Amino acid sequence: MSSRHPRKLGVVLLAVVLAGCGQSGLDDLKGELTAIRMKPRGRVEALPEPVMVPSFIYAAHQMRGPFTPFVAETTEQKLSGAKVEPDLNRPKEELEQYPLESLHMRGTLDWAKTGTVEQAIVEDPLGQEHFVRVGNYLGKNQGKITTITATQVSIVEIVPDGRDGWVERPRSLDLNER
Repeated sequence: MSSRHPRKLGVVLLAVVLAGCGQSGLDDLKGELTAIRMKPRGRVEALPEPVMVPSFIYAAHQMRGPFTPFVAETTEQKLSGAKVEPDLNRPKEELEQYPLESLHMRGTLDWAKTGTVEQAIVEDPLGQEHFVRVGNYLGKNQGKITTITATQVSIVEIVPDGRDGWVERPRSLDLNER
């Protein structure tokens, strides 16, 4: 094959494409446009009268500010315990890095001679078990263990009262066996 055949083929294809752009398609288009122009035109209805909305006076100065804490009366009554302050200089214990809700009581250790509960076994979110006694701290809110029974660890947390102060809140961990 010589190099002339592809050129001839290209010239023939170009001629066929140009022949397709003849006047026959344009005549159909002109006829369609004329038919569209001959149709009767529609009428646009008038716009309805605008409805007058009563004016509104925005009085945000009478409302509670968005950054003012909302303290309901029932909440104030709940948090009206003894006024305390957390000891922020106290070294943190290991279980204070976890929220109280993520800790689980798994059991207790009794003193063999007296039969009293001495320690509780508390599991952290990682599955590690810790032995705790009365006076140890756990949870994020300065939770101090006050009593340990066979089925419960009683804790007193120090939480903000919503008015730049602190109050004590009783909490507990109940025995949660697997």
